[in-house]
Amino acid sequence: MARWTAADIPDLTGRNAVVTGASEGVGFHTALELARHGARVVLASRDRGRGEATAARIRAETGGGAAEWLALDLGDLASIDRFAAGLTAARGGLEGLDLLVNNAGVMALPRQTTADGFERQFGVNHLGHFALTGLLLPELLARPGARVVTVTSGLHRSGRMDFDDLMGERRYGKFSAYTQSKLANVLFALELHRRATAAGTDLVSAIAHPGVARTNLARTGDPLRGLLVTLAKLPAQPAAAGALPQLYAAAAPGVGGGDFFGPDGFAERRGHPTEVRPAARALDRDAARRLWEASEELTGVRFSAFDRDGVRP
Repeated sequence: MARWTAADIPDLTGRNAVVTGASEGVGFHTALELARHGARVVLASRDRGRGEATAARIRAETGGGAAEWLALDLGDLASIDRFAAGLTAARGGLEGLDLLVNNAGVMALPRQTTADGFERQFGVNHLGHFALTGLLLPELLARPGARVVTVTSGLHRSGRMDFDDLMGERRYGKFSAYTQSKLANVLFALELHRRATAAGTDLVSAIAHPGVARTNLARTGDPLRGLLVTLAKLPAQPAAAGALPQLYAAAAPGVGGGDFFGPDGFAERRGHPTEVRPAARALDRDAARRLWEASEELTGVRFSAFDRDGVRP
């Protein structure tokens, strides 16, 4: 893995991929490199103008790579349903999905709610991706060795799950809500790996974080907090470098379920991809099961494709 770069991505011709939040930042560079190496990529984002322009840019930069946009609002369960239902048409009739990169996210917002009444950071960063993965699970299981890459943050190590107040209705902090959602990403990805294994499938659920990358993720309406975020990002690496850990998780040979990748530099802030360890709280299986059950209840999405003879793992 030493000094792995996007040039090391193998030929992905014939592979179908979905990247959420692909209109900018690390999501754009992830989609760009997957398309550059032959994958057919669906860019999933909210804004039609930006999404279609980004798909056109990828096609131009890759000399005709297969990239197309499909509307997805992770803060709206109805939109997620429509995306999943429309994916077959967007793929031109190809069977199955080889790669889902759960990349999109929001950070440090004043308390807001999604279309379904969820606290927005938990709703978009975790619940939206939980529902999307569950709805696309049959497509993923139709392809041997399909991968789900869930993108988290090194700040998941500061997160705590407040199961008595998941939506921050009693007490809300912009950053505590964000770190909770990022811890939820890791708990979800590891529980997905355990359930995929228990169901006897070869689905790979891997995790990545970009370190500190120059993106627009931390935009807020608070000028002072925005300034502090900008100052904290001064030593950050470019978004293209921040995309490398998730590209490694998505495309490198030998990636296994539960593997977690981040930058190899000081404090995992920047550098080339390397395997990293999650926070101890992310390894709590009871918390992972509790989060999974709460997510099923909140979204109404069950991973029923894992069922075997009516027995759930």
